Order: sequence, then structure tokens, then C-alpha cells
Amino acid sequence: MSDDFTTLETLFAAAHTGPGGSVTPPIVQTSLFTFGSYAEFENRMAGLSDDPLYTRVQNPTVAAFEEMMAKAEGGEAAVGFASGMGAISATVLAFVKPGDRIACVEHVYPDAYRLFERLLRPFGVDITYHPVAEFEDNPDLLRGAALAYLESPTSVMLQAMNLPKVASHARKAGVLTMIDNSWATPVFQRPIEVGIDIVVHSASKYIGGHSDTVAGVVIASKANIGRIRDLTLPLLGAKLAPFEAFLLLRGLRTLPIRMRQHQAAANLFVDRLSALPQVRRVNSPGANSVPGLGGRSGLLSIEFDETVDIRKLAEGLSLFRLGVSWGGFESLILPAGISLAQSMPFNSMQRFGVPRTLVRLSLGLENEQDLWADFQTALEKSAA
Repeated sequence: MSDDFTTLETLFAAAHTGPGGSVTPPIVQTSLFTFGSYAEFENRMAGLSDDPLYTRVQNPTVAAFEEMMAKAEGGEAAVGFASGMGAISATVLAFVKPGDRIACVEHVYPDAYRLFERLLRPFGVDITYHPVAEFEDNPDLLRGAALAYLESPTSVMLQAMNLPKVASHARKAGVLTMIDNSWATPVFQRPIEVGIDIVVHSASKYIGGHSDTVAGVVIASKANIGRIRDLTLPLLGAKLAPFEAFLLLRGLRTLPIRMRQHQAAANLFVDRLSALPQVRRVNSPGANSVPGLGGRSGLLSIEFDETVDIRKLAEGLSLFRLGVSWGGFESLILPAGISLAQSMPFNSMQRFGVPRTLVRLSLGLENEQDLWADFQTALEKSAA
């Protein structure tokens, strides 16, 4: 945390000091920046100054968001992107070359899996997939790898990982570690503090929080962020736009209080679902279930038995909508059967054996008792 702030709440809520007493950063909606003299322009091009040059690589509004995210995650620097996949792709491609191996956790985000299989493997990068327990208990797993790609918890199955243990294995093996922290956010988990090198977010999720922004962000050391800024940010071009950065700053203002509301709903659902006979398992790691995890977000998955008609359940809901993504104010349901039927090549849910009886819920900001009443009514009507 920054020396100026002791809590995330204070960091995010601190008023911006701008022209005319503005409490929010201005949206600097420009494609380029000009210079007052030949010498200033020459110094910028020669790398002797850090004045803004071109919004594809540098913008004051984007920089304000990046600075706040770096402080929130306990990193030295950050860089924003136009999407979570832009952030993931730019980061992986900055540190991996043909002939390298990526050790990836199973049940990884489906499009990260497609990036590895459709793009990187044909270019000569080897990718191996391993369960959470193998990362934790097998110190030899990472030997010879260039990158450990992690999620805690993992997508869909939501398996949490002992990050301090994995980070220790990686340091001994000389392997760079990268984790997607979108589920927990810095409110509930700060991987850099336990030894992880690079943190990435789909900022479209909880960071934005309003389902109106698609964005990504990477947080790491100055050296690692510098490599991304020098190589893949300008050359791949997936820059974060000023208006989206403004919306993300707005989202951060309410992130801690939103995460507490998401957690309250998730706690209620986990407790009540776990007591139902037609529920085989609820996937939702809670606070202190692994070292460094301080809370539970609103994204969970449920494995039902065969007595539940998933289609009837999904279509019987009033407050939950059918859709992809998560982390917004609205509640969503995504049945695994729909994702398993996706026609795109390299389906990660097929690869890792996600059961058809699973559904994923994103619990929004509605009253948790109202959400439960809606879900319970639909579940009762879904008996096969």
C-alpha cells in the first residue's frame, strides 16, 4: 500500500486535485500531444523526458487509473489495456518466446486457453496444464518453464491455490509467475505481497463493476511493466482509452463496498445451497480457505445432481439473466451445458471435464434475500 494511504477504501475514495478544484481526473480525450519547442520534442523522442506523446502508449487519464491500480495491488507500476485478453496477451507475449514452456493451471479462463492453444502452440511455445495441487506440492513442476500462469481461484471450478507456496517453488526454479486476480480483486487478495511477480485483471469485471466497460490492467515491478510498455503495448496496440479509464476510476471508488455486498450474497447462497440434497457441491472459496485470501466474491458455481432440470432452472429465474461475463451490478447465470456446446475450437470446459450439471452464478448487488427467494422458487420448479 502507498505510504499515503492505509486502506483501500481511503485510497480509492481520495479526491483528485485538479484544475478548478475538480475531485475527479479530467478525461483527456486526445489522440496526440504536441510540444512547445524543438528541444522538448527531441528530448521526448530520445527518451530524456516522460511527457505524453501519443495516447496509444500514454495518456494522463489512463495514467491516473494505472497509478491507483499499482498502489491497490502493492506493485511498483501498472499498464492498462482495452480488454482483459489484451492485458493477458500482451503480458504473455512480452515474456515468452518459441521453445519456452508455460506451466498453466487447469480450468483456466477459456480465452486464455485459446490464446495458448490457437496462437502460442503453433508458434512453438509448449504449454502444460496441471491441477492446483500439483502446483502446490510438486516443486519440480516448474523446472525448465519460462512462465507459470495461475488463477486463484480457477475459472468455473473456482479452486483456490496456496499462492505463497507456489511463489516459493517458482522463485527457487527461476520461473516468472503471473496470476489473474479478477475474482478476488485487491480487496480480498494481493498476490504480489506473497511473492507473485505479475497480476492481471479483466477490469471489465469487479474493477469496473457497472457492466459498461471492457478493459484490462497489469500490475508488476517497474522492470516488468517497462518491458510490456516497450514491446507489446505499442506494437500490439491494445491500448486503454481515456473514457474507459475514467469509468474504471469511478468503479474503483465503490469497489470495497461493492465487494462486501457481493460477499454477503455469496455467503448466504453457499450456506443454504450446501444444505440442499440436490446439490452435490458448491464451488466458492471463502476467507482464509488458503493463505492470503481475505474474502469471497459473488462468483460461484454449483454442481447439481440429475434431478435438477438446468434449462427449467435457468428459464424460471426472474432476477438472474442468462449471459456471459460477471462482476457487474446485475445477477447472471451461465449453465455449463451452454459453454460446453460452444462451437469455437479448443473448448477449455470440454478439455478439463466440467460437468454438464454445473451452473455458474454471478451474484449482483440486488438484496441477497430477494436473490435467494428467486433462485429457490426456480429450483423447486426445476425438478426433473
